[in-house]
Amino acid sequence: MAHVAAADRPRWSTLALFVAVLLLPAVLGSSTTIFNDGDVSWHIATGKWILAHRAIPHVDPFSFTWAGKPWVPMEWLADVIYAAGYSLARYGGVAAAVVAALMALHAIAYFNMRRFVMPALAALAALVLMDIALIPMMLARPHVLTWPVVALWTWVLMRARDRGRAPSLWWALLLTLWANLHASFVMGLLIAAMFGLEALVFSADRMRALRQWGLFGLACLIAFCINPHGIHALLYPLGFADLKLVPLIDEWKPSSPQVTPFFFAVLAVTLALIAWKRPRLTWVRWLLLAGLLGLALLQVRHQAMLAIVAVMILPAGLAKAEPGKPLERALGWVLAAGAVVLVILRAAMPLSPPDNEANPWKLIAAVPPQLRSQPVLNGYSMGGPLILSGIRPYIDGRSDMYGDELVLGFWRITHGDGAALDAAVERWNIRWAIVPAGAKQLSALLDRTPGWRRIHADKVGAIYVRDISA
Repeated sequence: MAHVAAADRPRWSTLALFVAVLLLPAVLGSSTTIFNDGDVSWHIATGKWILAHRAIPHVDPFSFTWAGKPWVPMEWLADVIYAAGYSLARYGGVAAAVVAALMALHAIAYFNMRRFVMPALAALAALVLMDIALIPMMLARPHVLTWPVVALWTWVLMRARDRGRAPSLWWALLLTLWANLHASFVMGLLIAAMFGLEALVFSADRMRALRQWGLFGLACLIAFCINPHGIHALLYPLGFADLKLVPLIDEWKPSSPQVTPFFFAVLAVTLALIAWKRPRLTWVRWLLLAGLLGLALLQVRHQAMLAIVAVMILPAGLAKAEPGKPLERALGWVLAAGAVVLVILRAAMPLSPPDNEANPWKLIAAVPPQLRSQPVLNGYSMGGPLILSGIRPYIDGRSDMYGDELVLGFWRITHGDGAALDAAVERWNIRWAIVPAGAKQLSALLDRTPGWRRIHADKVGAIYVRDISA
């Protein structure tokens, strides 16, 4: 009998499987850092509005600066999922949705790697590298729910290429799901197009490949149109990219080692591994990975897409191209049962977000009742929590909805522009302000502006009120 490597002994293989698919996602999804973004709150509030009205809003129901103007949430389905979790078990339920998504992502990636003769511990190590790259973006926001969809989509396309034919047309419905979870569905079209190009270039019967993949591409276009925006959703990312406010948003800024050092560390390890192992991939797949790397360097938000697609594609070139041992059915049932139990436990166990500007609940509780219905100037990350508290904000994380005029004007206010503050106060009759502790320039501006006085402060921020008689 051939010697079995230590990494592939049954006990190590089973342990790696449970750590990769259950333990890692449960730990990562249970971190309170997944709530460190003010957008989490307005996504929950949007989902609650949809559930209460049994409809998708077509005008903004939350702010006072954009009230009644056009707005359709691209990510309505993710918002509903988070709102349902929040309604069932508050933040524990939201975290449970994140844990479930991470478990699905890890399972798809792990079993894809184990299709090949790849040691279990090596597959686990690859997932750890992926997680290190994903952690900065691991927030309870819609994009996390699309991560397993990205992995499954890539797996479907790879398997179709392995079998020498296009995927079943039914798989195009994954784009319908993706298009209603997050606007990144455009990347799904790009990935499918690259695999279609690979089929056209490398297939012996190119006309057959053109017919099959062309039909699948048409099915994809039809499938993604099943969303609140229809075909116009395809233009949504392009319209947002033209806004002047884009450089002000962290996730739209270029990647740099100072901002996301772990991504660059993982990238360095991956490039070193590629140079050492020399993966055998078609030039089309190398082009796909290079394109995603370029996008990831151009904007931080694309790092997750690169990490997930790379962990799906690279193992096929690094490992021996032989089928691995399939998962035993009994072990599969245990794994599935364990996932269900852990998700339920995560929902049942109380979880509180950290007290910070993305979750300023104590500060909001200190707002006097008579001010809550009055126009407010709020910190950008505090807009979502205000919405969830039933207070209409001046601005929140929906920058694409507000547009350049309001966002750039707000940026000038937060950087101490007194004229911009006076113009906003006059236009909107602003009566009070809730300011993060880190917004030093805005606090200093309010402190020196006649008629404004601070009525409350804590470690998260301060509340100001404007004396209209001044």
